[in-house]
Amino acid sequence: MEEVKHFTSVQDLTKEEMMRILEKSETLKDKLAKGEPHEYVYGKTLGMIFAKPSTRTRLSFETGMTQLGGHAIYLGWDTLQLGRGETISDTAKTLSGYVDIIMARIFEHENLLELARNSTVPVINGLTDLLHPCQAVADLFTIWEEKEKLSKLKLAYIGDGNNVCHSLLLGSAKMGMDIHVATPPGYEPNENIVEDAKTQGAKTETVVNIGRGPEEAAKDADVVYTDVIASMGDEEEREQRLKDFQEYQVTSQLMDNAAKDAIFMHCLPAHRGEEVSAEVIDGPQSVVFQQAQNRLHTEKAIIISLLGF
Repeated sequence: MEEVKHFTSVQDLTKEEMMRILEKSETLKDKLAKGEPHEYVYGKTLGMIFAKPSTRTRLSFETGMTQLGGHAIYLGWDTLQLGRGETISDTAKTLSGYVDIIMARIFEHENLLELARNSTVPVINGLTDLLHPCQAVADLFTIWEEKEKLSKLKLAYIGDGNNVCHSLLLGSAKMGMDIHVATPPGYEPNENIVEDAKTQGAKTETVVNIGRGPEEAAKDADVVYTDVIASMGDEEEREQRLKDFQEYQVTSQLMDNAAKDAIFMHCLPAHRGEEVSAEVIDGPQSVVFQQAQNRLHTEKAIIISLLGF
């Protein structure tokens, strides 16, 4: 029996596989714009497990599956037997008998891996506390659209060293794009993720730098990226985080340090006046809504790739 291909991390893809997904995304986006049918997974079903609230993840996967000719089912964690103590392994084995592919947006990354280990159909990581690979693929696609390349660009990530930062580190290093991260003390990205990114970066001749100064990170950057100060699960730390991140807001002054044609990115939802000023996120350099809409196209490309189309 052929081994099932999962997408739990950017690391599950080779550089060549990632590039093929970006190219498929471009094709699918073009087909949708032209009104051309692309029902590659007609009759297939996607089971979507949600333990965390969502706007973009649910809409993009559910809409995408419909456009691909398939069907998506929303499965809230607390509405499944998971909420009453059924094991993840039993759930995975059961769902595998009903659906053709699974997407899970949950808290603990180990639970996502447990789901994948016990599933006989592909499992997609829709987000965990450690990684957000689907967001990273959409981000890479957006940058590729805007800059027509990834290699040798510079991405500055300003803010919390969270799951988005982790997947950007891995994705940037894999594709040969320099990444400079600036975080306040105590909010650095996971050390193991950084080491993995640096190891990958050594192969692609990519700079992976973790530092403190936003201005230094943003200097001559082609892309400036930030995320919310308090992610889901961090709400109790919100007031302290607002103090700690005061010097890390992306402002017009910070964008002036970047390249003249730099773009601003944010995975959304955004809090204007906190991690980014309104004039930046709503200004001409911002591509945040293009970035959000690209989740639809890249997730469709991931689905058809995992299902062998």
